[in-house]
Amino acid sequence: MASTGKQTTDEPETAVETARRQLERAAAHLDVDPGVIARLKHPDQVHRVSVPLKRDDGDTEIFTGYRAQHDSVRGPFKGGMRYHPGVTEEECIGLSMWMTWKCAVMDLPFGGAKGGIVVNPKELSNEEKERLTRRFAEELRDFIGPMRDIPAPDMGTDAQAMAWFMDAYSMQEGETQPGVVTGKPPVIGGSYGREESPGRSVAIIAREACEYYDYPLEDTTVAIQGFGSVGANAALSLHEWGANVVAVSDVNGAIYDEDGLDIDRIPTHEEEPEAVTTFDGHEPIPNEELLELDVDVLIPAAIGNVLTEANARDVQADIIVEGANGPTTTTADEIFEKRDIHVIPDILANAGGVTVSYFEWLQDINRRQWSLERVNEELESEMLNAWDSVRAEVEERGVTWRDAAYIVGLSRIADAHKARGLWP
Repeated sequence: MASTGKQTTDEPETAVETARRQLERAAAHLDVDPGVIARLKHPDQVHRVSVPLKRDDGDTEIFTGYRAQHDSVRGPFKGGMRYHPGVTEEECIGLSMWMTWKCAVMDLPFGGAKGGIVVNPKELSNEEKERLTRRFAEELRDFIGPMRDIPAPDMGTDAQAMAWFMDAYSMQEGETQPGVVTGKPPVIGGSYGREESPGRSVAIIAREACEYYDYPLEDTTVAIQGFGSVGANAALSLHEWGANVVAVSDVNGAIYDEDGLDIDRIPTHEEEPEAVTTFDGHEPIPNEELLELDVDVLIPAAIGNVLTEANARDVQADIIVEGANGPTTTTADEIFEKRDIHVIPDILANAGGVTVSYFEWLQDINRRQWSLERVNEELESEMLNAWDSVRAEVEERGVTWRDAAYIVGLSRIADAHKARGLWP
């Protein structure tokens, strides 16, 4: 069903607004010191730096970089580093708060951070991107470290960028420090399975949700918006496990086949960027139409704020598993709750990335690399433990999956603050 195009008052909320609202909703279910809640509404620190870059033509251009560090009561700050023209201080703060909740839901010994540079990476040569990354590492050097704040890849950055960042930091420290970032190439301390892990965790949680609601996987239809690292790896895993993936998309549009797509043959974004709609034998449909297909499971795995008041009533899926960060607006969430559509939140579903980043950090500290098989086994175990914790809250309190996830995360963070106390 296509979108009705009706008027909407559902303005996209900022990441900070969403994070604070979700914090307050979770706090309403718990007996938490109001002082802890007040502290968690604000980041510990936000660093803003100027990052000069000598362009290939000899000109010097100044870019703005940020690093928001939200809460470290459970361990070092942890979070992605993105290169995107839309990066803002407020966005970094909100995303750092989400990382705090995500790490707590997964019971990882990390707090939340997020950062990035206001730049379009597509307008940089490879050499310019390297120089920018190395200078950013130097500008942030006093605020990061393996036991202080550990960046990772995000939008516009990748394993190579993490390698440059690690090398620049290590050169200034006078010793190799692989644990300063995660998401590196395995040859310099990265973990096998790290790149696939967010999509794999989405698939694991989708599988568990189907089992919980009695949807046999072999009879389940799935539509996935986005065919980058998260969407493609979720699709490949679900396809391998027997689910019927009937639609996928990239920035140019979607392809749909009610009988199921041959997922193994569709190039991922890494293999061939923006190739989904050129896949042989399928007429493309708009991305918006994919969100409203008559399927059992919908996985928005591209960008935020795609499920809104404008289309929430037209969504026909019974289960939504959030692969992207913040794909559902507040109003859409409320509509889905009234329509009894089950939304499994991003801070649980796509937490495989930070979980395998934790594994990578452990491997770097111990200077001992794990096999891919061990990484996948450990990831499966951690995701199932988190699923069980959230499921228990859903059943005990009768709340949504999103509220349950935040209740789990907040309770762990609050307990840590209570145990540590407040420095005078």
